[in-house]
Amino acid sequence: MDYSIKKMLTGKNKKLIDMVIERVERDFPDDIALIGLTGSFTHNDFHEKSDLDLCIVNNNGYFWRLWDSFIFDDVCYSFFCISWDNLERKAALERVGVSGLTNLQIIYCTKPEYLERFNSLRDKALRLMAKPINKDSLKRAKKHIDLAKLEYANLMLSNNLGTVRYASSRLLFNLVNALVSLNNTCIKRGIKRYLDELLTYKYLPDNFYNKYMSVIESKTECEIKDAAFSLLNGVAHLYDTICQKYIPKPVPTSDGLMDSYELLWGTYRTKIIASIASNNKSYIFHAARDAQGFLNEMAENNGTKVFDLMQYFDADNPEILINEFLKIIDEYANEYERMGRKILKFDTFEALYDYCMNSPYR
Repeated sequence: MDYSIKKMLTGKNKKLIDMVIERVERDFPDDIALIGLTGSFTHNDFHEKSDLDLCIVNNNGYFWRLWDSFIFDDVCYSFFCISWDNLERKAALERVGVSGLTNLQIIYCTKPEYLERFNSLRDKALRLMAKPINKDSLKRAKKHIDLAKLEYANLMLSNNLGTVRYASSRLLFNLVNALVSLNNTCIKRGIKRYLDELLTYKYLPDNFYNKYMSVIESKTECEIKDAAFSLLNGVAHLYDTICQKYIPKPVPTSDGLMDSYELLWGTYRTKIIASIASNNKSYIFHAARDAQGFLNEMAENNGTKVFDLMQYFDADNPEILINEFLKIIDEYANEYERMGRKILKFDTFEALYDYCMNSPYR
């Protein structure tokens, strides 16, 4: 960009900033905490029509603007205030746009304690991003992947090109944020540089560039849907791979196995048997779903073996389901006994009473 144009833009921005500060000092001396510069002008990536991005932090805990948006020199300006709560959530990496905190250039502050508070929040965000990939960063990634899945459902349910393309753009946006979390970092620039930044990341799906661009370059509804699935599937697979690498799998314990065995036997076995006896296909299906959900939960939280019970569901042959489920219960019992514990079964109340009254307290 020509030096004279840069000089003109710098001078115009200074006048606008001075105007904002004058209004704050005159009318909102107790409401505004600080003002910072963000966006393209902070990293010298602006053009002649770039607007001025100011982060104006207020003390009132709500979102408002200093005045209505206006157009000046063919550029639209909107100076919004944000709350400390917004910055707190960015500091915890709970919101996108974390660079609006970490890269913010403070240009005005009403009290020293406000600057101290801001610097503390910025340091917190930087510390969290300096950590290795961990459970929290993967949890944030999963949230964005789940949002992308919702957008995938939206685009699959529509045959309108515009609606499908819009849903694919939101899917792409959420997958960008998922990859940001999977790499435990933040987008440091605006949407113009999304892809440039992403391509520097360590963890990306295979053939990421082509999959990413395919979503953008697709022409028809079918092409968009195929491209969206390919990218979503790639990011989801990457997430699963990283989870296996960085999140230690729990080790099964005898107490955990005993608790799950009791529920498998007493709740889910009973429910599945009752559903099959009723010959109610809907009941059988949902009973199997409940049992599968419990097995998934035990695998995730207690480190037990992953079982795929639902593959055995057949509405016309429910006996297959119960037979396979009983095998799963037997596997739990065998593993429990290999740990030196015994499954307790009683045939008479007298025997049960004797055990309960005389067994050692655990």
